[in-house]
Amino acid sequence: MPRFIDLSIPITNDVVSDPPVMRPQITYMTHDNTWEQIAMFFPGLTREDLPDGEGWAVESLTLSTHNGTHMDAPWHFHSTTDSGATPAPSIDEAPLDLFFRPGVKLDFSHLPAGHVVTAQEVENELERIGYTLQPNDIVLVQSGAVYGTDNFTDQGCGMGAEATLYLTQHGVQVVGTDAWSWDAPFSHTARRWVETRDPDIIWEGHKAGRIMPYYQIEKLTNLASLPAFGWTLSCFPVKIERASAGWIRAVAILDEA
Repeated sequence: MPRFIDLSIPITNDVVSDPPVMRPQITYMTHDNTWEQIAMFFPGLTREDLPDGEGWAVESLTLSTHNGTHMDAPWHFHSTTDSGATPAPSIDEAPLDLFFRPGVKLDFSHLPAGHVVTAQEVENELERIGYTLQPNDIVLVQSGAVYGTDNFTDQGCGMGAEATLYLTQHGVQVVGTDAWSWDAPFSHTARRWVETRDPDIIWEGHKAGRIMPYYQIEKLTNLASLPAFGWTLSCFPVKIERASAGWIRAVAILDEA
């Protein structure tokens, strides 16, 4: 019987996992105050006609496609990919066969927040865990960010352009991180920008998708529970027309004797 490990954070009002301008809002309608919604379908229905006088529970959400655990499509990064040769696909155009594949975890949680991971560091980590990348592996990064703690959006290391291209050049088409972003937190990159004024450092991991397309999961959790490899990830995105991202329920599946 396989063991399932939930790698997804909830969409919630109560835990801050996005900057204020992007936070989701959930309005809860409960059994106590929705009987009139049911009565709209059944003229003459009174509250007393319903069992225990209860209506239904319904929630109304205001949110971005980038709230919660979600998958970015190449369209999010840039309008084109393949070095300008191809229009970047949106999330509804994603090929589903990419999203149920063997998973690999790279642990960079020992690195300081804001560190930009290099291709050499990816190669070193693969050597440490004794794994050779295979085409269509899903690579997840344990960044050091911890969901549910203060200043979550400023935590964790990020994946640089060369590290991202190292993965895509080895046939990886889906990646993920437990941080707010695949890139280093903006608060850290902004300090480097003030010093260098180098535009290449801004959103560099994402912008690597201009050169080779890939799909990117953000705001995972519970990656510490995973072995480095030997498991399968299920991460199908919600189909939203022409969207830059879609919410996912990321679940690792481990075979157990």
